[in-house]
Amino acid sequence: MFLRKAPAGFTPAGLGLAGGEAASDAALARQRAMFAFLCFVWGTTWLAMKVGVATVPPGLFAGTRWAMAGLALVGWRWANGQRIRLPGRLWPRLLLVSVLMVALNQVTQLYGLRYVPAGLATVISAALTPISLIGFSVMAGQERFSLRQAVALALGAAGTVMLFGQKALEGRLGWPELLGAAGVVVGCLSYSLGSVLARPLMRTLAPGEVAAMSNCIGGFLLLGASLAFEPGSAAALAGHWGWPALAAWLYLLLPGSLGATLIYFLLVRDWGAGRTGSYAFVSPVVGVVLAVLLFGEGIDVGELLGIGLMLASAGLVLRR
Repeated sequence: MFLRKAPAGFTPAGLGLAGGEAASDAALARQRAMFAFLCFVWGTTWLAMKVGVATVPPGLFAGTRWAMAGLALVGWRWANGQRIRLPGRLWPRLLLVSVLMVALNQVTQLYGLRYVPAGLATVISAALTPISLIGFSVMAGQERFSLRQAVALALGAAGTVMLFGQKALEGRLGWPELLGAAGVVVGCLSYSLGSVLARPLMRTLAPGEVAAMSNCIGGFLLLGASLAFEPGSAAALAGHWGWPALAAWLYLLLPGSLGATLIYFLLVRDWGAGRTGSYAFVSPVVGVVLAVLLFGEGIDVGELLGIGLMLASAGLVLRR
């Protein structure tokens, strides 16, 4: 019996290498699909938050949502036999992450949205979030700053200003608007710092565990503070918010807190906070495109150029 010679490179080791490359490509494709979902969902949440806080105390509106999201994630893990056991040494960092990413971030941003135009809030968030995520990541030693990142940030910031700047700054900004903008800034910085501090937790804990516990802790802290100090919070707990606020709350809970937030933690673990933060240059574009397609809003050449710069910025950051 004669044995046919195998083609060159057709060896078990070669098969393993090819299989590894295929697995790596499949994982990257999944991550990019998750990133696209994240950008879409978070590109539409500003409007939902604006609708909700118009009629519901911001602390209660956010606290109930994040607490419910945390309980749902904990319950899902328990139903699948995945118990959450946190080493004592991780509790201080987890508590800090919960306060920064949920409690402080939400209350400052939502109160800011009561007094600042949504366009200006988008400019601040889109420009500041990627910069602060990369900055905190570099300071924490998690990432190295590169020329490509610098170019990407410059393109993204320029595109954001071209897309939103004129509309955001139309009219006179008084003290309420300036204070609202300051709240959005504090919320962005708080979320970015919490994201960077959360990454080391995921060396020990699964991203789902970090998401579940941080949502629970931050949500209940925010809810308790709202009931104790926020005017009208106890009465609003009855849930008579009207259907627009209830629909906004459900949207923020399901794809927002349960879907996109879990994906965000997964990508921060695998990509790092700086790279994941490029979503902030893509999600505003999603909102603009949807406004054009669904509501017939106009868009000029300068805004199209801004969109192109923002997408180019994200492409630079995400390129392998």
